[in-house]
Amino acid sequence: MCIVLTIFLLTIFQTAIIAPVSASSSSASLLKSKPFWRDNRLSRYVQNRYESARELAAIEQQVEDHNARWVASSRDGAEATSKRRLICLPLDERFDPPMGMFSHGHIQTGDKISLPSCFKSTIELNKAEVPWLFKVSRVENDDDDDGPNTRVGIDVVSKGYAAEANIKELVAGPLDCRAPSNYCFMPWWMMRALGLKPLDQVDIQLITTVPPGSLVKIRPHSSDFSKDISNTQAVLETELRHYSSLTKGSTIAFDYNGKRYWFDVEELRSAPKGEKQPMVKVQDCDVATDFLVAKDVVKEKKRKLEEARRARQEAE
Repeated sequence: MCIVLTIFLLTIFQTAIIAPVSASSSSASLLKSKPFWRDNRLSRYVQNRYESARELAAIEQQVEDHNARWVASSRDGAEATSKRRLICLPLDERFDPPMGMFSHGHIQTGDKISLPSCFKSTIELNKAEVPWLFKVSRVENDDDDDGPNTRVGIDVVSKGYAAEANIKELVAGPLDCRAPSNYCFMPWWMMRALGLKPLDQVDIQLITTVPPGSLVKIRPHSSDFSKDISNTQAVLETELRHYSSLTKGSTIAFDYNGKRYWFDVEELRSAPKGEKQPMVKVQDCDVATDFLVAKDVVKEKKRKLEEARRARQEAE
């Protein structure tokens, strides 16, 4: 409202002050020129803020309308609260729990997301058991009639953001329920793996069918992990406690001694039969971990093999 009022006052000022001056024949050219405030830095700033606010309001209205349709078509309160379309933003230090709490210092090296308060009712009405898990699905461009949702055009595999291309959904746990209505906040690794940018839309749904994990196979991005840390298995088991679940094809991070290490989740197996799964729970589960050959080692081997192949071709 203040932005609209400012633009309105600038218009009145231009009409009341500039117009009388330009009435003289010597200043007739001013009538044909653009108002001075249109080239003013402040006016451009106000105009840009106004356009950004208008676009955000349109996105919020789309999300609100979608959620209203979902609630109206649900069978009962439990189903009505189990799913929401939300606008995603990245977590930052403002969401870091106080020192002494479990997730302190791990908001970017865990799978926890900040949700709006309505998900408290979701957990209660659906009688969900710990760990509470939520499926995070990106909204595709052609998804219903809520308008476009342009994704980031990057190769997440080559950038090291995910082990598999075109990941459409991940599983996450709740960090808290203090996000504003129609918004959620998630770690950067999660947004990058899904190919999301701030203010993109995602569907968040309570999920109770994720099986407990029995085996996790991960591939370090760098062989430094095994060189820097003497007991890698113990460190991994400790850091995995900050993840409620894992999704195959994602890339997760651990911090140790001030250094961040990245790992691709390449295979998941569930208990008790050991079937391969796209996602498993790791919290409160007896999970074995297996390290695969580091990505930089694999890349170096491929490079040497390619050089040897070219050498043979040149020799022939």
